[in-house]
Amino acid sequence: MLLPKLFDSGEPVYSFEFFLQKDPASDGEFKSMVRELKGLDPAFVTLTYGAAGSARGRSIEMAGALKNELGIETASHLTCIAHTRAEIEATLERIHALGIENIVALRGDPPQDGSGLPVEARDYRYARDLVADIKAKGRFAIAVAGYPEVHPEAASKDDDLKHLKEKVAAGGDWIVTQLFFDNKDYFDFVKRCREAGITVPIVPGIMPVTNYKQLQRFTGMCGASIPAEMLATLESIHEDKDAVVRYGVEHALKQCRELLDLGAPGIHFYTLNKSHSTQEILTRLRKSS
Repeated sequence: MLLPKLFDSGEPVYSFEFFLQKDPASDGEFKSMVRELKGLDPAFVTLTYGAAGSARGRSIEMAGALKNELGIETASHLTCIAHTRAEIEATLERIHALGIENIVALRGDPPQDGSGLPVEARDYRYARDLVADIKAKGRFAIAVAGYPEVHPEAASKDDDLKHLKEKVAAGGDWIVTQLFFDNKDYFDFVKRCREAGITVPIVPGIMPVTNYKQLQRFTGMCGASIPAEMLATLESIHEDKDAVVRYGVEHALKQCRELLDLGAPGIHFYTLNKSHSTQEILTRLRKSS
């Protein structure tokens, strides 16, 4: 199924993002967690792409297993910063052979194992170059990433928006946003995109907070900000892990309800491979809809 069709129904499209642990021995546990969340009937799931070495191949094979063994529509992440054009070509052939029709196309971060290519040697400088090559195949629908605040490497919001428009023009069919905690950032972002002529669906990415230190690490890497009130609350309860999880559920639930009420086409949950929070949020969302 080509996923952009889902957004034509007018109903909220719920999707989950997963990642593989580095140890292949954990794959069985991973599948069990996905089976548990399958009961929530997500429209599709995505699987992040291993940054280096054998993890790349495992990611693609597991994406195929989620689709073909577990029966869940799956979009495979694909990054290009560490790949040659020939390697991307081979990977796309494998993705197609596994019956996967949807790709989340990203530039990616330089691999931590040092296997990345120097800038001057890269076949792909930007995600838009990968998007164009995928679109030329004519086999896949493509999601691209958007940053409601701003990409941490962008010179400005306008520069960031220019690059996003280029990705969409190259073949991006829908946008999934980076995580954010203030809905105003999302709605301002959508407004700016529409004014710039970007018309594709823009799906908000929501990460339920489950761990305070992890939250600080993630927001530091992606450039997302933590609202002052949220930060103060988490600082006051961070030693109580259960309280942090409860707060994370309530904050994300409030975000999701407002986003959907004001026109967001769905919610993409950054699950962090933790099923409880996502289960509770989505179950309560559906009961109140």
